[in-house]
Amino acid sequence: MNKSIANEIIEMARYDLQVREELLKAGKLSPGYNPDMERVHLKNAARLDEIINTIGYPTPSKVGKEASEAAWLIVQHAISKPALMKKCYALLSEASGDVNPQNLAYLHDRICYFEGRPQKFGTQFDDRGLYPVEDKDETIRLRKALQLSTHDEALIIEAKNTQIDLHPHNEDFNLWRKKVGWI
Repeated sequence: MNKSIANEIIEMARYDLQVREELLKAGKLSPGYNPDMERVHLKNAARLDEIINTIGYPTPSKVGKEASEAAWLIVQHAISKPALMKKCYALLSEASGDVNPQNLAYLHDRICYFEGRPQKFGTQFDDRGLYPVEDKDETIRLRKALQLSTHDEALIIEAKNTQIDLHPHNEDFNLWRKKVGWI
């Protein structure tokens, strides 16, 4: 196991959550993407990409469960780096026996959210509630198979399925998505 890399990844995730908590308490986390938070996410994403280029994706067998979960959090928060998120999704898919399948589901849906496509597993929400899903029945089946919480099942059933632009009225968000490469 790569103990020093594991410790570094854990510390990066802890710092991310610490900054998030400080911004939340100060009322500076929303609306939009706080520049201080984005700086942390970009720095963590760059370092995690270096680590991945050295050892591959930090799976539990390489860095331990805690560091692997921390790496996943860093990837989930690397929203200004679509190429890294997609790269990690591919790597996680290849290592499916050595990663938490729930993490793969969350990352899949997060990518769909930022690309403006319906999600598959029903893990993402926006200011309107549950972000649209591809197929409600399939989403419920997949959530059960992955042992994801069933408390959102009613939201999934009530959700509107739509194939139109899923972020139609948020100009700032759409400009940001275009700037960083999601669209």
